[in-house]
Amino acid sequence: MPGTVTMYSTTWCGYCRRLKSQMDREGIAFTEVDIEQDPSAVALVERANDGNRTVPTVVVTGEGGTETTMTNPSLNQVKEALAA
Repeated sequence: MPGTVTMYSTTWCGYCRRLKSQMDREGIAFTEVDIEQDPSAVALVERANDGNRTVPTVVVTGEGGTETTMTNPSLNQVKEALAA
């Protein structure tokens, strides 16, 4: 089972744009959720970040089914979580 990546972001976030570009370049498919357009996404991001709306917040379900939530991860961290 291949892993999945969901990135919670905003349109104005430079860190989000950078990570999206890196994942595109590496061929890592992901679903993007704009937290400014989805109230349920805001709640998830706040739970993951001690009440803060910090983006990018990335949720990765690895090949083994392990779910990892990360705040502003590097490309290598995303890759490692996908392999888990």
